[in-house]
Amino acid sequence: MANTPITQTTGRRKEAVARAVLRHGTGKITVNGKPIEAYFTTAAQRMVVTEALRVTEREQQFDIDANIFGGGVSGQAGALRMAIARTLLEFDPESRPVLKKAGLLTRDSRRKESKKYGLKKARKAPQFTKR
Repeated sequence: MANTPITQTTGRRKEAVARAVLRHGTGKITVNGKPIEAYFTTAAQRMVVTEALRVTEREQQFDIDANIFGGGVSGQAGALRMAIARTLLEFDPESRPVLKKAGLLTRDSRRKESKKYGLKKARKAPQFTKR
């Protein structure tokens, strides 16, 4: 029974999609078959990923297996954070107010703004010359 998944959920941010599987365990997190330290190299990214576990004070209770594809490292960290928050919510519905207050259940819908014609990027214009 210790290895059976409790819940499986999906989280998204920018172009990244993360699927997280929650199991009872010792707090080990693997991402695409690698330990979290090898996949998310900076401490800030690891802090973003584990935020839901810290808020609900369950850092050492669950093992999480995650599959992530698409997007960059920052988007992937945000997507995994949302997936973990959703799995914790399915496991324990009483943790909803805590997760909601921390803003972990709301999808971050910000995306890259599209490029406009005549400009170099979305808002950057070519240098103006008077003569």
